[in-house]
Amino acid sequence: MKIGVLTGGGDCPGLNPAIRAVVRRAEQHGDEVLGIHNGWAGLLGETKSQPLTSRDVSGILPLGGTILGTSRTNPLRNPAHIAQVEQNMQNLGLDALVAIGGDDTLTVAAHLHERGLALVGVPKTMDNDVSGTDYTIGFNSAVSIVADALDKLHTTASSHHRVLVVEVMGRGAGWVAVVGGLAGGADYVVIPEVPATIAEICDHLQTRRARGKDFSIIVVSEGAAIQGVETHDDASRDAFNHVRLDRRNIGEIVGREIERRTGFETRVTVLGHLQRGGSPSLFDRVLATRLGVKAVDYIHEGRFGYMPALRGNEIVPVRLADAVATPKLVDPELYELARTFF
Repeated sequence: MKIGVLTGGGDCPGLNPAIRAVVRRAEQHGDEVLGIHNGWAGLLGETKSQPLTSRDVSGILPLGGTILGTSRTNPLRNPAHIAQVEQNMQNLGLDALVAIGGDDTLTVAAHLHERGLALVGVPKTMDNDVSGTDYTIGFNSAVSIVADALDKLHTTASSHHRVLVVEVMGRGAGWVAVVGGLAGGADYVVIPEVPATIAEICDHLQTRRARGKDFSIIVVSEGAAIQGVETHDDASRDAFNHVRLDRRNIGEIVGREIERRTGFETRVTVLGHLQRGGSPSLFDRVLATRLGVKAVDYIHEGRFGYMPALRGNEIVPVRLADAVATPKLVDPELYELARTFF
């Protein structure tokens, strides 16, 4: 068989281990692998691809990013682009395609499968918001970076008796904020799923000061909506119609409002792309390897329109249509656990 593999959406640690796993497993089956460059863009117009062998993927297990490149290209926006993807898969002689990505990339894969194409997905996103799987590739690495940053920020916050607001990624789901904040000892976590007001946050900080806690660390998801602060959201949207949050500056706005209302010296740290860079964690290396191997196995089993998912310690098949139907939001019990330490 000839199997294509692509990585779409935002990069994150663990993509290269997944590519490596696809290639190594395919070679065990006697398959040929073609790496598609820059996500779905590589199957539009003049295709961009390269053959991949075990030699090509040697040494990429600890590398961050993706050797295939990525993009947020969305062929579903134009029926002609869908037809191009279908035709180019035929032109390249692909018997099947492995699409490694988050809900956007997998939504495209699910749609193309419905049109009769042989596709298997692999769930990756540092946001951990793909339904049907306990964890996605990249999430563990991201929250490890957040926790490490909070560990470092604690020392300067305590030394200067400051409030530190730390803005982390998370458009509609606050997994990174909750798990990273819980592991890093945050004193308050604000996420999209749980309504919050700036008055509640300031009251909490003042209560801590009254108890003798003269510094605090507040973790805020970039997509959080906080009553009492005004954000000036950018009107521009990406190819999947998402509002750009990198210009929203929710952390800066919250920081200024805290200082204005409480008088506490406040500083803001935006972790930004640091959360999705660097080497994958050991957990993500193993998870990506397991999912990549299973993706090839699903192809040989004829299990198209599915993705391998982690449930407990087992890898199980989940329909792509189910995985992208609704985002996986933070478990309320997990947030209540984090609140225990506010």
